[in-house]
Amino acid sequence: MDDQTHIKMLREKYENASGGDIFDPHFKKVAEAQFTGGDKRKWPFAGVPTLLDAPYNPDFINLPDFGGIDVALIGVPMDLAVTNRNGSRFGPRALRSVERVGPYDHVLRVSPMSEMKVADIGDVPMRSRYDLAQCHADIEAFYRSLVSAGVKPLSVGGDHSITSSILKAVGAEEPVGMIHIDAHCDTAGPYEGTKFQHGGPFRLAVLDGVLDPRRTIQIGIRGAAEYLWEFSYESGMTVIHAEEVGEASIPRLIEKARQIVGNGPTYVSFDIDSVDPGFAPGTGTPEVGGLQPREVLQILRGLDALNIIGGDVVEVAPQYDATSNTAHIAAQVLHTILCLMAKAPK
Repeated sequence: MDDQTHIKMLREKYENASGGDIFDPHFKKVAEAQFTGGDKRKWPFAGVPTLLDAPYNPDFINLPDFGGIDVALIGVPMDLAVTNRNGSRFGPRALRSVERVGPYDHVLRVSPMSEMKVADIGDVPMRSRYDLAQCHADIEAFYRSLVSAGVKPLSVGGDHSITSSILKAVGAEEPVGMIHIDAHCDTAGPYEGTKFQHGGPFRLAVLDGVLDPRRTIQIGIRGAAEYLWEFSYESGMTVIHAEEVGEASIPRLIEKARQIVGNGPTYVSFDIDSVDPGFAPGTGTPEVGGLQPREVLQILRGLDALNIIGGDVVEVAPQYDATSNTAHIAAQVLHTILCLMAKAPK
């Protein structure tokens, strides 16, 4: 085809088409969920902000079936268990303010909100802002109700201690495997009178019988706290240090992760401090020498078609970031996990 014929063909097809006219069948399906009245889309800077711009249905919390949704996006604004800088209680609000993530993932080729019924159902109702143990009791009770209704949870913390109580609900019937991306293994013991501290949720989960350590891989580990993580090694978890992650090694890492978790139910837990603080400074325990955002997304996208039954994004403390970059990276990861949930075996 010569140049003039090619231009003529393009003009005939596109010259009078609007931005909402999409011809490729796959992309057309995505577009139809976004455009109304031809080329009109929701303004990203208008309206009430929600997690991933999902419908906001806080009233679903009071319904026994949670409105019949497939996936609940939930905020857990609690950071009473941090060992260093607090502030991740503002993480859910920061991610709700990120206005341009989704609706489509070009690598996984999925628009998750077109494939599943998803809603932001607000924050976990907790009785006390002061009592850490009571907060965990409230988190566990809430997620048990959610899981009993057949709803898969995708959460935004809050500090990483929340995951131990979420896993008590998600893994109640069968211990789950886990893809854990973090700077720290978070398998330390109790400190200073409490077992609920954000450096130890996964020791708790294993000892509670809700997390299978031999189906757990921890990626991005680094820093001065290595001496605290002996439980990871003794229990049978696979630990991948940040120095082992690079462009050449990621395909092998993905294959290893897939082999470790297998076909069983698998949870994804992402701590924003896995990312180097040069990209994501807004967190309470930054560790230099971390992963790049592109590496995190490549790893996650490599988990396509695994049995991902839930996940969380934690430890975003936006007040330590003069930009919104930390929250934006976290929101992109949240969307990627939602994509994996959409592509999980039904």
